[in-house]
Amino acid sequence: QVQLVESGGGLVQPGGSLRLSCAVSGLDSENYVGGWFRQAPGKEREGVSAIDFIDDSTYYTNSVKGRFTISRDKAKNSVDLQMNNLKPEDTAVYYCAASRGLHVSTMIPGAYDSWGQGTQVTVSS
Repeated sequence: QVQLVESGGGLVQPGGSLRLSCAVSGLDSENYVGGWFRQAPGKEREGVSAIDFIDDSTYYTNSVKGRFTISRDKAKNSVDLQMNNLKPEDTAVYYCAASRGLHVSTMIPGAYDSWGQGTQVTVSS
């Protein structure tokens, strides 16, 4: 059973940076995609970024390109999201997710079958 635990959220001023980390356990192969999603109050959950565990290919939604970087630390079994130049509209609960055999661009919440509990990111002055 895949288990995901997020950490690293918090309050940051506009233009600041945060690094989210997702500890991943229970994988039975490398044929997985790890993704980060976010959900703001009153809005639907949206895909932010994803990484393929086999070839490290990545995907970013347009609103975070050039500001966010997703990476995988195989030694720590984590999927990390470095977020720079944060904006108030990045405020949301951020969720880590994983699923077997997806294409990295499949940023549809319903396609992912394992989820973390979420971590709050608030960008405000």
